Amino acid sequence: MTKYDILADNSRVWIYQSDRAFTASELPQVRQYLQQFAQRWVSHNRDLHAYADVFHNQFIVLMVDESHAGASGCSIDASVHFLQQLQAEFGVYLFDRMTFAYQDEAGVKTAKRDEFKTLYQAGKIEDDTLVFDNLVNTKAQFQAAWVKPLKESWHKRMV
Repeated sequence: MTKYDILADNSRVWIYQSDRAFTASELPQVRQYLQQFAQRWVSHNRDLHAYADVFHNQFIVLMVDESHAGASGCSIDASVHFLQQLQAEFGVYLFDRMTFAYQDEAGVKTAKRDEFKTLYQAGKIEDDTLVFDNLVNTKAQFQAAWVKPLKESWHKRMV
Protein backbone atom coordinates (compact mmCIF):
# COMPACT_ATOMS: atom_id res chain seq x y z
CA MET A 1 0.00 0.00 0.00
CA THR A 2 1.35 3.43 -0.92
CA LYS A 3 0.92 6.81 0.75
CA TYR A 4 -1.49 7.67 -2.09
CA ASP A 5 -3.74 4.76 -1.13
CA ILE A 6 -4.10 5.85 2.49
CA LEU A 7 -4.89 9.52 1.83
CA ALA A 8 -8.52 10.44 2.43
CA ASP A 9 -10.77 10.95 -0.59
CA ASN A 10 -11.20 14.62 0.35
CA SER A 11 -7.41 15.20 0.29
CA ARG A 12 -6.54 18.41 -1.49
CA VAL A 13 -4.98 18.13 -4.98
CA TRP A 14 -2.82 20.39 -7.12
CA ILE A 15 -1.92 19.40 -10.68
CA TYR A 16 0.92 20.97 -12.61
CA GLN A 17 1.13 20.15 -16.29
CA SER A 18 4.58 20.20 -17.85
CA ASP A 19 4.99 21.71 -21.29
CA ARG A 20 6.66 18.46 -22.33
CA ALA A 21 6.85 14.90 -21.09
CA PHE A 22 9.71 14.06 -18.78
CA THR A 23 12.15 11.66 -20.41
CA ALA A 24 12.75 8.13 -19.15
CA SER A 25 16.13 9.26 -17.86
CA GLU A 26 14.63 12.28 -16.02
CA LEU A 27 11.68 10.52 -14.38
CA PRO A 28 13.56 8.70 -11.60
CA GLN A 29 15.21 11.94 -10.44
CA VAL A 30 11.97 13.94 -10.68
CA ARG A 31 10.13 11.28 -8.68
CA GLN A 32 12.88 11.21 -6.06
CA TYR A 33 12.71 15.01 -5.66
CA LEU A 34 8.91 14.85 -5.40
CA GLN A 35 8.99 12.12 -2.76
CA GLN A 36 11.58 14.01 -0.74
CA PHE A 37 9.52 17.19 -0.94
CA ALA A 38 6.32 15.39 0.14
CA GLN A 39 8.12 13.82 3.10
CA ARG A 40 9.49 17.20 4.28
CA TRP A 41 6.45 19.36 3.44
CA VAL A 42 5.24 21.17 6.56
CA SER A 43 2.60 23.70 7.54
CA HIS A 44 3.23 25.79 10.67
CA ASN A 45 5.88 23.27 11.76
CA ARG A 46 3.45 20.36 11.42
CA ASP A 47 4.23 17.59 8.96
CA LEU A 48 1.71 17.37 6.17
CA HIS A 49 0.40 13.96 5.16
CA ALA A 50 1.40 14.50 1.57
CA TYR A 51 1.93 12.58 -1.64
CA ALA A 52 3.62 13.68 -4.86
CA ASP A 53 4.23 11.89 -8.15
CA VAL A 54 4.33 12.21 -11.92
CA PHE A 55 1.43 10.86 -13.95
CA HIS A 56 1.57 10.17 -17.69
CA ASN A 57 5.20 11.39 -17.59
CA GLN A 58 3.85 14.95 -17.81
CA PHE A 59 1.68 15.87 -14.83
CA ILE A 60 3.03 16.58 -11.37
CA VAL A 61 0.36 15.84 -8.79
CA LEU A 62 0.59 16.99 -5.18
CA MET A 63 -1.90 15.80 -2.55
CA VAL A 64 -2.37 16.70 1.10
CA ASP A 65 -4.69 14.98 3.54
CA GLU A 66 -5.85 18.05 5.45
CA SER A 67 -7.64 16.02 8.12
CA HIS A 68 -4.24 15.80 9.84
CA ALA A 69 -2.89 19.29 9.11
CA GLY A 70 -4.08 21.84 6.59
CA ALA A 71 -1.90 23.31 3.88
CA SER A 72 -1.30 26.94 4.82
CA GLY A 73 -0.46 29.81 2.50
CA CYS A 74 3.20 29.47 3.46
CA SER A 75 3.23 25.74 2.76
CA ILE A 76 1.58 26.30 -0.62
CA ASP A 77 4.18 28.98 -1.37
CA ALA A 78 6.86 26.44 -0.46
CA SER A 79 5.40 23.99 -2.98
CA VAL A 80 5.39 26.65 -5.71
CA HIS A 81 9.00 27.53 -4.92
CA PHE A 82 9.93 23.85 -5.06
CA LEU A 83 8.20 23.48 -8.44
CA GLN A 84 10.01 26.55 -9.77
CA GLN A 85 13.30 24.90 -8.81
CA LEU A 86 12.20 21.72 -10.57
CA GLN A 87 11.34 23.74 -13.67
CA ALA A 88 14.78 25.31 -13.74
CA GLU A 89 16.62 22.03 -13.27
CA PHE A 90 14.71 20.10 -15.93
CA GLY A 91 14.01 22.90 -18.41
CA VAL A 92 10.23 22.55 -18.32
CA TYR A 93 7.39 24.98 -17.65
CA LEU A 94 4.73 23.96 -15.12
CA PHE A 95 2.52 27.03 -14.75
CA ASP A 96 0.83 27.51 -18.14
CA ARG A 97 -2.92 27.22 -17.50
CA MET A 98 -3.82 28.11 -21.10
CA THR A 99 -2.33 24.96 -22.62
CA PHE A 100 -4.77 22.08 -22.62
CA ALA A 101 -3.89 18.39 -22.53
CA TYR A 102 -5.80 15.66 -24.27
CA GLN A 103 -5.26 12.02 -25.09
CA ASP A 104 -5.26 10.31 -28.44
CA GLU A 105 -4.04 6.92 -29.64
CA ALA A 106 -0.44 8.20 -29.58
CA GLY A 107 -0.63 9.36 -25.96
CA VAL A 108 -0.88 12.73 -24.21
CA LYS A 109 -0.86 15.79 -26.45
CA THR A 110 -0.99 19.45 -25.55
CA ALA A 111 -2.31 22.46 -27.41
CA LYS A 112 -2.53 26.15 -26.62
CA ARG A 113 -6.10 27.39 -26.20
CA ASP A 114 -6.41 28.77 -29.77
CA GLU A 115 -4.80 25.67 -31.28
CA PHE A 116 -7.12 23.46 -29.22
CA LYS A 117 -10.13 25.26 -30.69
CA THR A 118 -8.70 24.93 -34.23
CA LEU A 119 -8.10 21.19 -33.72
CA TYR A 120 -11.71 20.80 -32.58
CA GLN A 121 -13.06 22.74 -35.55
CA ALA A 122 -10.95 20.57 -37.88
CA GLY A 123 -12.34 17.38 -36.31
CA LYS A 124 -8.98 16.27 -34.88
CA ILE A 125 -10.38 16.67 -31.38
CA GLU A 126 -13.96 15.55 -30.85
CA ASP A 127 -16.54 15.55 -28.08
CA ASP A 128 -15.39 12.06 -27.01
CA THR A 129 -11.68 12.98 -26.94
CA LEU A 130 -10.33 12.49 -23.43
CA VAL A 131 -9.09 15.69 -21.81
CA PHE A 132 -7.25 16.29 -18.54
CA ASP A 133 -9.13 18.50 -16.10
CA ASN A 134 -6.29 19.92 -14.04
CA LEU A 135 -8.79 21.92 -11.97
CA VAL A 136 -10.00 18.93 -9.93
CA ASN A 137 -9.25 19.67 -6.31
CA THR A 138 -9.75 16.47 -4.29
CA LYS A 139 -8.36 12.96 -4.51
CA ALA A 140 -11.87 11.63 -5.19
CA GLN A 141 -12.32 14.07 -8.09
CA PHE A 142 -8.85 13.21 -9.36
CA GLN A 143 -9.69 9.52 -9.42
CA ALA A 144 -13.15 9.93 -10.94
CA ALA A 145 -12.96 12.98 -13.18
CA TRP A 146 -9.40 14.08 -13.95
CA VAL A 147 -9.57 12.40 -17.35
CA LYS A 148 -12.95 12.74 -19.01
CA PRO A 149 -14.54 13.20 -22.44
CA LEU A 150 -14.36 16.76 -23.76
CA LYS A 151 -18.16 16.97 -23.83
CA GLU A 152 -18.22 16.49 -20.02
CA SER A 153 -15.47 18.99 -19.28
CA TRP A 154 -15.17 22.76 -18.85
CA HIS A 155 -12.91 22.56 -21.93
CA LYS A 156 -16.06 22.27 -24.06
CA ARG A 157 -16.84 25.95 -23.68
CA MET A 158 -13.37 26.76 -25.11
CA VAL A 159 -14.18 25.21 -28.47
